Amino acid sequence: MSLAHFMLTAKNHRSLTKAFFSSTSSALNNGIVRLGTDVLPPMSQAVVHNNIVYLSGQIDGTASDIVGQTENVLAKVDTYLAEAGTDKSKLLTSTIWLKDIEKDFGPMNEVWMKWIDPNNKPARATTQASLARPDLLVEIQVTAVKA
Repeated sequence: MSLAHFMLTAKNHRSLTKAFFSSTSSALNNGIVRLGTDVLPPMSQAVVHNNIVYLSGQIDGTASDIVGQTENVLAKVDTYLAEAGTDKSKLLTSTIWLKDIEKDFGPMNEVWMKWIDPNNKPARATTQASLARPDLLVEIQVTAVKA
């Protein structure tokens, strides 16, 4: 293979690679809807892609106890799910972080059980974690199928 032929082949390969990755990158952005981007600048509150709704972890800093914070967080979850075109009956997964699992699991779970669709319970994990601020007691993240 001559040097000229090699250089032409390498140039074509770079062009094809660049074209492939450029089109793949833009194809990956097609169909992605981001909601609640004005709430906290570094993130979306919800992202919808391929009929799956991904909510960021929802928190509440207004209530001072676990019952109030859980109720307020779940109201936010309902709001973002509705904005994304779905509801809690379409939940797939949920992750719940509690500041003090020993103290707050029972009361949080009572609120959860009143809120959840009893015929469509998601897979769920609950754990204790250090949350972003000392006044936060619970954070809840869910994924759902778009209705």
